Amino acid sequence: MKIDYTKYADGLVPAVIQDFKTHKVLMLGFMNEEAVKKTMSEGKVTFYSRSKKRLWTKGEESGNHLLVKEILSDCDNDTLLIKAQPLGPTCHTGADTCWSERNHQEDFLYYLEDIIELRKKSSDEKSYVRQLFGKGINKMAQKVGEEAVELVIEAKDSNDDLFLDEAADLLFHYLILLNAKGHNLQSVVNVLKQRHSK
Repeated sequence: MKIDYTKYADGLVPAVIQDFKTHKVLMLGFMNEEAVKKTMSEGKVTFYSRSKKRLWTKGEESGNHLLVKEILSDCDNDTLLIKAQPLGPTCHTGADTCWSERNHQEDFLYYLEDIIELRKKSSDEKSYVRQLFGKGINKMAQKVGEEAVELVIEAKDSNDDLFLDEAADLLFHYLILLNAKGHNLQSVVNVLKQRHSK
């Protein structure tokens, strides 16, 4: 990757930081050649701080590092796009992004996966999801089977509301089961993409 540090008088190039999973833009920073080398060698996003006049690794105080997944240079070789995994909020204000956006995918199913993960780890004993995880994989698999049967039964009738309710129940429990098996919806999408490309 060739980067043109001479394009700007201060030798710094803009670096747009994007969440590799949600594709949300998290922040904008500036890097000199040394910052880019450190970022690439250590795997944590490091900027050149114009206010501190030194290299600054994101999260060096808060622990909210940005783990590098991919670095791309634009068509003029003077701006970087860094796809990263944020370990906590990115903005110093505590917000997910420096634009105060919530960092989740716009697709509701991916957002629902995040909610399931949060509820799984919750201490709220009234949480249905937490209770289901507490009952183990057999109960989760059984629930998927029950919801599938109920969906088939409703498919044979003509009540669209009941059919869609059962479809939602099946999908919800399917996402729980995927989580319990250490997978997610993207894992399944990847399999479908591989099949489609054959």
